[in-house]
Amino acid sequence: MEQTYAIRVKNLSKMYKLYDKPMDRLKESLGLTRKKKYKEHYALRDINIDIKQGETVGIIGTNGSGKSTILKIITGVLNPTAGEVEVDGRISALLELGAGFNMEYNGLENVYLNGTMCGFSKEEIDGRLQAILDFADIGDYVYQPVKTYSSGMFVRLAFAVAINIDPEILIVDEALSVGDVFFQAKCYHKFEEFKKQGKTILFVSHDLSSVSKYCDRVILLNKGEKLAEGSPKEMIDIYKQVLVGQYEIPDEKDEVNLLNDEELHAHARGAADGKNADAQDDRTLEYGTKQAMITECFVTDDKGVKTTAVIKGSEFSVHMFVEFYEDLPAPIFACSIKNPLGVEITGTNTMVEKSFLEPVTAGTKKEIVFTQKMSLQGGEYLISLGLTGYEGDQFKVYHRLYDVQNITVISDKNTVGYYDMDSKVTVKDV
Repeated sequence: MEQTYAIRVKNLSKMYKLYDKPMDRLKESLGLTRKKKYKEHYALRDINIDIKQGETVGIIGTNGSGKSTILKIITGVLNPTAGEVEVDGRISALLELGAGFNMEYNGLENVYLNGTMCGFSKEEIDGRLQAILDFADIGDYVYQPVKTYSSGMFVRLAFAVAINIDPEILIVDEALSVGDVFFQAKCYHKFEEFKKQGKTILFVSHDLSSVSKYCDRVILLNKGEKLAEGSPKEMIDIYKQVLVGQYEIPDEKDEVNLLNDEELHAHARGAADGKNADAQDDRTLEYGTKQAMITECFVTDDKGVKTTAVIKGSEFSVHMFVEFYEDLPAPIFACSIKNPLGVEITGTNTMVEKSFLEPVTAGTKKEIVFTQKMSLQGGEYLISLGLTGYEGDQFKVYHRLYDVQNITVISDKNTVGYYDMDSKVTVKDV
């Protein structure tokens, strides 16, 4: 069966000319100089992306990596320097606060303006108007000029318009971070509805939990180039390395080993039979300066026995052993727990807990123990460990081990969500 694509990006590049002086730009535009007066800056360089119909794809990357630029080219706001974009389906885009709105018009007038720009007649907009107003939920402010709106009201109305014009492809660039928690929940619920309807969603976000939860696939950009693409878990782990300058870009001949969802779940089950209780799994992601290293880790139950299975409601401990090869001013020891899809459920560190804020000399060995009550729902989880610190104002990663240890939570009562709140429920006549 032939695969249908909603968006295809082929060899896409976007180059900007950077001039030292405005006069240089003027001279060049008038043909008064033959000498090149500008520097070439590539916001995007030779990008190739295929997005299937019905996929939810996230784009992540550091600031300046080209995320917003590629969305603007896909939606036609910008023209590429080279390459081409093919789009199959009606696009609705929410790129930035204010895009497509007239500040002097009131909210209602802007609804009709945006609907007309998307190709709808007045009668078609009339039929969708109540749904738009109900979703935006800004009351009588809809009759006020949008220049008087708060950023929250603005994004409410903009998103309400974007999702109610029956798009086949929804593109969102960080706009949802402006709304309050109730509006964000409403928007993500709409994402889930769109996924069930087979619509395509492409969005940029720095909220890695949302990326992990909603995306089928993630594309990682860095300095205008596509660094990698794959499952949300794998891309988020690589992104965290990029943030601290610890990711080494593989050679083109090297094969990047990305795990699919089935492999991720298999990895989470790997230690359930007692495997790798004391050893680092070969799929553990490891990086850092290695000025100090985590040499061993394991989990113990409430009786102090090594285990990979913990009964919900009981106490357990995560042990990490560290060797220091250089003097460090104030190392920070961290432990976090993720589900098999890479969503960070919980975590802490010694700086947050104010349990260790001391310098350490070379040759020192330490055991760090994180002890807590197991309140997670029954299931499979992955433990990650970190050894970081600040040297002056610079954040340093000395050693990190992602997904170093599996843990199985055994439970005879699972409630809703990730945590059991240990509720006491009473029912009485009144």
